[in-house]
Amino acid sequence: MDKIIIVAIDGPAGAGKSTIARSVAARLGFLYIDTGAMYRAIALWALRTGTSLEDMHRLEALAVSADLQLDGPGKISLNGEDISDAIREPAISEAASKVAAIAGVRRALVEKQQLLGESTSVVMEGRDIGTVVFPEAQVKFYLDASANIRADRRAQELADRGQEVSVDDLVREIEDRDRRDRARAHSPLRQAEDAVYLDTSSLSPVEVEDEILRVVRARTSNGKSLTRQHVE
Repeated sequence: MDKIIIVAIDGPAGAGKSTIARSVAARLGFLYIDTGAMYRAIALWALRTGTSLEDMHRLEALAVSADLQLDGPGKISLNGEDISDAIREPAISEAASKVAAIAGVRRALVEKQQLLGESTSVVMEGRDIGTVVFPEAQVKFYLDASANIRADRRAQELADRGQEVSVDDLVREIEDRDRRDRARAHSPLRQAEDAVYLDTSSLSPVEVEDEILRVVRARTSNGKSLTRQHVE
C-alpha cells in the first residue's frame, strides 16, 4: 500500500477499540491514534487546574493550547509531561465524557486529529472518527459489545492495576456514558453508514484483529466500496 490509508474505528467505551486498534496499527505498520486519550488529557488538565467542567470557554481554550504528543502505543504527553498512566484513573474517564460533549473542545481536538492523519497512514479510534473526523476514511469499523461484557473487561483492566471496583457500578457508569455519548448535540456516537459492524462480545481480540485486517486488505487492494456488514 503506497498511499495514505485511514482506518477509522468507532464504538462505545469498553468495546475493545484501543487494544484492537493498537495491535492492528502495529501489524499494518500504521500510526496508532487514540483520540480518547486526547480528551482524557484535557480532562486531566482541567481537574489539575481547578477548571469547572461546566466552563465551556475555558475548556475550549485548554484544548486549543494543549501540546499533545503521541509518543508510541499507549503513550501520550501533555505539554511535555508523560500522562499515559494518569489519564487512566476512573475519575478521569468520567470527566473526559463530560469534556468530550463540549463542541469547542471537539472542534479543537478534531483539528489536531486531522493534522495527524494528513501525512501518514493511521489507525484512529474514538467515537466519531468515521462520521466527523475522517468521513472519507477508506475503511471504517464500529466495534460494539454488551454493557455487561464491557464492564467485566474494565473491571479486569483495573484489577490488573491493583484497583478493585464493583462490576455493577461499572455497568451503570458505562450505560450512563453511552447515553451521554449518543445524546450529545455535537458529534454524537453513531455508526457510520458505510462502517463494518463488529460485535466483540464473543470474539477474541485475535479474531477481531484478523477480521479487521482482512477487510482493510480487501478494501485497499481492489478499490471496491464497503457496504454495512455484521460479524457476530
